[in-house]
Amino acid sequence: MDMHTVVVGTSGTTAQDVIAVARGNARVELSAAAVSALAAAREIVEALAAKPEPVYGVSTGFGALASRHISPELRAQLQRNIVRSHAAGMGPRVEREVVRALMFLRLKTVASGHTGVRPEVAQTMADVLNAGITPVVHEYGSLGCSGDLAPLSHCALTLMGEGDAEGPDGTVRPAGELLAAHGITPVELREKEGLALLNGTDGMLGMLVMALADLRSLYTSADITAALSLEALLGTDKVLAPELHAIRPHPGQGASADNMLRVLAGSGLTGHHQDDAPRVQDAYSVRCAPQVNGAGRDTLAYAATVADRELASSVDNPVVLPDGRVESNGNFHGAPVAYVLDFLAIVAADLGSIAERRTDRLLDKNRSHGLPPFLADDAGVDSGLMIAQYTQAALVSEMKRLAVPASADSIPSSAMQEDHVSMGWSAARKLRTAVDNLARIVAVELYAATRAVELRAAQGLIPAPASLAAIAALRAAGVEGPGPDRFLSPDLAAADAFVRAGKLVSAVEPVTGPLA
Repeated sequence: MDMHTVVVGTSGTTAQDVIAVARGNARVELSAAAVSALAAAREIVEALAAKPEPVYGVSTGFGALASRHISPELRAQLQRNIVRSHAAGMGPRVEREVVRALMFLRLKTVASGHTGVRPEVAQTMADVLNAGITPVVHEYGSLGCSGDLAPLSHCALTLMGEGDAEGPDGTVRPAGELLAAHGITPVELREKEGLALLNGTDGMLGMLVMALADLRSLYTSADITAALSLEALLGTDKVLAPELHAIRPHPGQGASADNMLRVLAGSGLTGHHQDDAPRVQDAYSVRCAPQVNGAGRDTLAYAATVADRELASSVDNPVVLPDGRVESNGNFHGAPVAYVLDFLAIVAADLGSIAERRTDRLLDKNRSHGLPPFLADDAGVDSGLMIAQYTQAALVSEMKRLAVPASADSIPSSAMQEDHVSMGWSAARKLRTAVDNLARIVAVELYAATRAVELRAAQGLIPAPASLAAIAALRAAGVEGPGPDRFLSPDLAAADAFVRAGKLVSAVEPVTGPLA
């Protein structure tokens, strides 16, 4: 387990810290300021609980049942009941990294001092994370309004020593047994605490943060594969000139063009437009790669701005304000996060689509400018990469379906009290699938483009040094080059793993310098 420690304070957290906890098993500690803020807010809640006037979440029911005043002797039961009843998820288990991000981000809001939760509850949340205990959370149950209610409820259930959780060894056991094995005492929830553990956008936000990290890497890889395809198609790199992109100053476009230009530096394959098959211009999928990749990069930048704002937020209802008021609000609504999750699924689908078009062009003897049909060794006897492109096309088709926005939907709930919801959790779940598919699509283009560049080299043309570095690293990773037909699936899986691990970028950067 990573010994890196993330300290949770009162003013939010960073994307880097979320990833360190979710994926790197970093330890979590509460700052002294957070403990003080927790204690101060708790005093306010306890003072309100002692008054006869009803306060939502402290001495009332929830949602459409908020009109009932709850007597003091029933309030602990009320908090337990909201967790138990809301832990109503169904379907497959959610990935461990998502659950860890979910728990950590809820702790971030709790530690802000705006929720009224006792310090010992927050400490138990940190202890569960540090013990490597992961609550069993299910795929379905969140509408992305009033927070990710069902997923967060399953996490809160573990804090109470109820339900099931996965231990650090990967075995699912009753949560109470796991807590006992790690010396953690289950929490006894008091006024407002059950509600405070459930009312957040933490699941959708955690998935947004991780998707952004993955997409940044994939966009750099996609710039490299686009450059390799341009090179293999004997395209021109003149369209990548900085002065052309300076007159349309979208920053992502300029960054993508610069990446491609760096990869192609020193190539003997580019600029053959006036040879045997003269062309005035390359096809859009080649010529417009910086514009499409770059627009996606700019979308990532906007989504990161939204994520950073949400990471700095305290999302709960009601909230404890510095002047001692406890006020109801709508900050738990997931719309800001849901919109960018959907936006990212759109740009990921378009990036996959343009990559597939370049792959298809590489395989078509009528458009590849001298490459063998399907990059086959003996076309007719060999089918080459024909079906690899089918697989890529199937992935692109699914990406287009996943690009349909979830946030445009709303299903009323809680007897019409919660009559407009964000569906942000659903947007996040489909984005995770889209990111996985995009990695596979980029891997297929890499597989085809490197084979095509090698075939050009066999024709006597000299590839760019960065292209040769990418090919050498891919071959060293066990992905074979041109030759007779063979079992392709293992090669494609190895190329996929190569791209996901960032090895394509790390292979070319010693030649190109750092890429954007």
